[in-house]
Amino acid sequence: MAEILLSLTIIGVVAAITLPSLTGNINERTWNTQRKALFARMSQAIALMPALNGYGNLTEDADGNITTDTAAESFVTEGLAKVLKINNICDHEHIQDCGIPTKITALDGTMPYSAYSTGLPDNLFDYNTAFKTVRGSTNNHDYSQVNTKIAAFETVNGESIAVYYYPRCSATISEVPWAPTQNEMCVNFIYDLNGNKGPNTVGKDIGVITVLGAVDPIVVSPYPFNRDTANVAQEDGVSECTKFDPEYRTPNREELASMYYNYQLFSLGLGAHWSSSLWSSGNDGLKAWGVDGQFRKFYNFRTIAYAIRCIKR
Repeated sequence: MAEILLSLTIIGVVAAITLPSLTGNINERTWNTQRKALFARMSQAIALMPALNGYGNLTEDADGNITTDTAAESFVTEGLAKVLKINNICDHEHIQDCGIPTKITALDGTMPYSAYSTGLPDNLFDYNTAFKTVRGSTNNHDYSQVNTKIAAFETVNGESIAVYYYPRCSATISEVPWAPTQNEMCVNFIYDLNGNKGPNTVGKDIGVITVLGAVDPIVVSPYPFNRDTANVAQEDGVSECTKFDPEYRTPNREELASMYYNYQLFSLGLGAHWSSSLWSSGNDGLKAWGVDGQFRKFYNFRTIAYAIRCIKR
């Protein structure tokens, strides 16, 4: 009897040690499968929409204050709901009714959002005139950008999704260097795979899907590592990323832009980062695209050292 009790005690101790790790691994695999399935469904739905800009009403007074804003809610009700199975739609005053968590833990363990009150970080919208004098008269860039109210919806598969929508987004992706990337973003979805159940943590049940360009849109869903590489040459990005894990790689230009839009969630420092996208010109292969701390895309020689935030697909 004593031997049996001792054996049961040992089994219980081993189970107590290994069960949390086993449960965590199961959750990780489940979230990864759900994340990929959601991205596939959202990509298919976006591809079925004729154009992504122009939904809803967005008007401003003489001082630039928004007086009417039905943009995000109209995008969901009049556009997305026609090509995607949706259970519930919530306006900006009732987003918690769609299972949106009140707090989200960022990739570095901090909590950047106590609630989705305005959508994306205000820093994204502070550059309405900042590009007029950037890098001389040949690189002047100015655009109008506003932070619209968000909406939310629940899918038939149980995901809760907050929606930032910009109805005046560019039709196409610009190839002009030092241009701001914000006006190319049509939609940014912040999703929770299991609603309020938790852990409400980026990289687990929380992630993003970003849509750039209103016509023939590019849909991306970066899944980044929790820190940057050291500053390295762009051409060394593959080897640097695989040091973390064989599945990691350098993000392309649009994936990198998405991480900047959601930099608080991804704990991304606002310095310059390389992408994997090469600049097409007479110097093919010698230069590549990056994004800098003012959300501008630039190109430079691949031998120049910048940080890389590696991602998985």
